[in-house]
Amino acid sequence: MTLNRADFHEQNSTSAQAQAQQLFEQKAVLQGAWLNWVASQLYKLQPAEYASMVRRELARLQETSEN
Repeated sequence: MTLNRADFHEQNSTSAQAQAQQLFEQKAVLQGAWLNWVASQLYKLQPAEYASMVRRELARLQETSEN
């Protein structure tokens, strides 16, 4: 049985948020190299829907840190 989008999101939301936070925390460490590094990390994530969730959460973290 495959999960519908809402169920997939619900089951993976906490994990995606935690993963995004871990990736985001490396920004201060890697500085200028972070963007390429984080892109490579996102590329490795499967399935693509999960990678998108992490990417959206990273964007939210980035926006929050800039304000």
